[in-house]
Amino acid sequence: MNMPNTPLHNHPQGNDSSPWQGAGRRVYLHEVGLRDGLQMEKVFVPTEEKIALANALSAAGFAKVEVTSFTSPTAIPSLRDAEIVMREIERRPGTVYSALVPNARGAERAIEARTDELNLVMSVSSTHNLANLRMTQAQSFAALAQVVALAQDAGVAVNVSLSCVFGCPMEGDVPAADVWAWVQRFVDLGVPGITLCDTTGMAYPSQVHQITAAARARWPGVAFTLHFHNTRGMGLANALAALDAGADRLDASLGGLGGCPYAPGASGNVCSEEVVHALALMGFDTGVDLPLLLAAAQQLPALIGHDIPSQIAKAGPRLALHPVPADFEAIRERALSR
Repeated sequence: MNMPNTPLHNHPQGNDSSPWQGAGRRVYLHEVGLRDGLQMEKVFVPTEEKIALANALSAAGFAKVEVTSFTSPTAIPSLRDAEIVMREIERRPGTVYSALVPNARGAERAIEARTDELNLVMSVSSTHNLANLRMTQAQSFAALAQVVALAQDAGVAVNVSLSCVFGCPMEGDVPAADVWAWVQRFVDLGVPGITLCDTTGMAYPSQVHQITAAARARWPGVAFTLHFHNTRGMGLANALAALDAGADRLDASLGGLGGCPYAPGASGNVCSEEVVHALALMGFDTGVDLPLLLAAAQQLPALIGHDIPSQIAKAGPRLALHPVPADFEAIRERALSR
């Protein structure tokens, strides 16, 4: 299979962009597989392999890499090596190295390990927040407000990921007014970045377009990221809907790894290499080198002990050509002799 490191398609130059023609428009991709993906795996990926994967993702050109999570090792044993990994990765200029932190102690650990950005999580669904985080929303907000203050004092960036924006697996649709209220509370704390998360793959394109456009209109100074899962096969369609509504930041996961313990049957996050491949074909500029990314994704099955959802890792890009059949000339001669 031939996989040349060449443009996937030729695109006309122009200033107008749409979901179908990016016209060189920049999209910033945030790789979350090392955290959101590996935390769901039953096997412990060796520390040196995590570091190598992080370095490969940096070399591929991601705008942000969520490296790990500074949670309790008993809660997420697969990421118990957070400090070592964050300290020993190679840092590429232009890439932000992020980590999920659940509380002030996790924030202190992350800051000590030279994390560029703290990613904080709570749910806009009260039921999901209690089931997932074992806290009420008020308790979560109070804890995260402490972390925001700690990070601001240390001069470290903060992003808040709001879960279940597009639906809760236990409550159903979450009222938009609830979503906007939580965004506003974090904006009032001075948080510059908010991720709108489709935590369990309940989002659909027209809903994504409406919510993304409304959020950007209400808070034009906030850096909104969209986070999708491919649970019901709509991850890429939702990403395109978000881009059409003006989004320029997307989370994605190497190999399509990920999931959620509160969504039975849920598959992983939208797949990084599938997003990069699709956006490149449509003329968007992600800054990500697809062959390098595919090489990283193709290492995953051996590391985690099972196949990955990524279709591009199996099939290759659309111009990954195959040789003709060995008896092609004989086929031609028979055809011409008829």
